[in-house]
Amino acid sequence: MNNSKQQQKGRVVRGMVGVGQLKSADEARLVRELVSSGSISDPSSPRGRLIGAAARLFQDKGFALTTVRDIAAEVGILSGSIFHHVKNKEELLCAIMLEVTRLAKARMTAAIEQQTHPRDRLLACITCELEAIHGLAVPGFPILVTEWRCLSAENQAKVLAEREQYESIWLQELGQRPPDCGVADPQLARRLLLGALSHTHSWFKPRGRGLTMKMLAEQALLTVWPNSHH
Repeated sequence: MNNSKQQQKGRVVRGMVGVGQLKSADEARLVRELVSSGSISDPSSPRGRLIGAAARLFQDKGFALTTVRDIAAEVGILSGSIFHHVKNKEELLCAIMLEVTRLAKARMTAAIEQQTHPRDRLLACITCELEAIHGLAVPGFPILVTEWRCLSAENQAKVLAEREQYESIWLQELGQRPPDCGVADPQLARRLLLGALSHTHSWFKPRGRGLTMKMLAEQALLTVWPNSHH
């Protein structure tokens, strides 16, 4: 394995075990539980390695520009071997989106369960989503937006069913805010917050100095829960 692939693999491993919101041990245990329940593939299994490699390529090159041969080369298998796991490239994309959503939902649930105050719980939601958007957790999360139109209506419906469960957590936490606290309607507040958080991918780079992920999450929280409403 060349250096670039080793570095890329390292980033994915760090993302799976978490940076920031959850401790590494908690994140690893969460992944094991999801694998045990059949919610996601074991990252070390042939299917798990296929999903991980395809997620990286779809995120870096785009779904349309990534070929089956590209994915096979990334995993280190023959192109035909991919079809032992999925029927076609779109089914692979759908599988990635389903697993990404399940991991993101479980991760956010675990993070908010560690908090008691509603404001801290909402901050945990924001932090988890920012970590996923910026590649610090939940590999492949950005393709939920960037490659959405590449799915058929049938596969979109499958992913939406999972996504609704993820969004219901957001709506529940946004609904716990005091009266007159920013945008009152939880659904509208979530849409505005989702747009703002997603857009940070184009301008924010997580670093150890300057604006940090923690600072960014706290500033985002102010848009839906100002300091005056502690």
